[in-house]
Amino acid sequence: MDYLQIIGGTKLSGSINISGAKNSALPVIAATILSDKPVTLTNLPNVVDIRTLLKLLTMLGGSVEQNDTVAVVNNGFMNSTKAVYEIVSQMRASILVLGPLLARFGECEVSLPGGCAIGQRPIDMHLKALEAMGAKIEIKGGYVRAEAPNGLHGAKIVFDKITVGGTENTIMAAALAHGVTTIVNAAKEPEIVQLCEMIAGAGVEIEGIGSSKIVIHGTGQKSLTFKEVEIIPDRIEAGTYLCAAAITQSMITLNKVNAEHIQASIDKLEAMGCSFEIEETSITIKPAQKLKFVDLITTEYPGFPTDMQAQFMAVATIAEGESLIEERLFENRFMHVSELNRLGADIWLKGNIAAVRPVKTLYGADVMATDLRASSALVLAGLIANGVTNVHRIYHLDRGYDNLEGKLSALGANITRLHG
Repeated sequence: MDYLQIIGGTKLSGSINISGAKNSALPVIAATILSDKPVTLTNLPNVVDIRTLLKLLTMLGGSVEQNDTVAVVNNGFMNSTKAVYEIVSQMRASILVLGPLLARFGECEVSLPGGCAIGQRPIDMHLKALEAMGAKIEIKGGYVRAEAPNGLHGAKIVFDKITVGGTENTIMAAALAHGVTTIVNAAKEPEIVQLCEMIAGAGVEIEGIGSSKIVIHGTGQKSLTFKEVEIIPDRIEAGTYLCAAAITQSMITLNKVNAEHIQASIDKLEAMGCSFEIEETSITIKPAQKLKFVDLITTEYPGFPTDMQAQFMAVATIAEGESLIEERLFENRFMHVSELNRLGADIWLKGNIAAVRPVKTLYGADVMATDLRASSALVLAGLIANGVTNVHRIYHLDRGYDNLEGKLSALGANITRLHG
């Protein structure tokens, strides 16, 4: 099994390009089901989750022609509406095929999802939204079976809690529904905006893009014809490399990035003493002379993202003063704490709050990744640890980071992928 070996203590410098956003590419790929014509997708990241979802489309009868970061997806001859356990269990985002399959074909069967074990992420809000739109749903044998033989109809959907996946599934289902669907308390992430813009570009009238209230005028089961879609830059990847610069006290430049999407991370790094030069598509981070402590609370966009919590915790291990990190979205998203402590960090947990007390030095050790973002936090800590750090179970890392070790090596890090 592959692992990453890092020899700490090297300064970083130079520039790298940020890849397309995994979390935007996944719903965009799922949305291609709404079309019976070829759809061209560009700037796709080379990560496992993308390959998994594209494989699922081929298993449903679609075709995929891919060359590096470009894929042409044709679901015109899709002949199955059953998303099997073999694929869906590998990646939670596979549940995103539920809405478009049901909207286009009037029926589908989708295995209950898997993915990172960071806490409960029930799909009940997805199902309630589809039921409000007229679907008949039952869960049997580990599968969600949904039917709407006469098509879905517009409805008012009020989410009790903000749900990114639930918002995405509902938007895609509503695109082909009969009548108007209103989503109240919708997620506002950039990934939601890109999905809405993709569907609006195909002629569907959508009001309130980027707001918490989205109104979608469905086509009445008429398939869509999509324009070419360029996946937006990955804001979590960008934030991770900014943290790599901060923790190693280095100056680096990120290209092909949208600063607006990572403003919450920039604000926190500025509070810790870093400074920035921000251009239209690039960001240069200048290191702090001394990192200050940080207090942060994870919340929905545009607040501080839960997907950056672990990386900031790694940076906080060497900051001056005690940092407090409160995780409000996922109850199991502190599994990296014990591994960071193995490297010499001093982190204490009480419920959903972590107190990070500063240490002078981290020390290399063997550590184990527990989820996607925890993996990157351990890599960041390894960049400054004395000696050798081996990060195991990096298949988590490969799900969401495009060539992490290659990009860090290009910046000067001493990091190697090994097998054993």
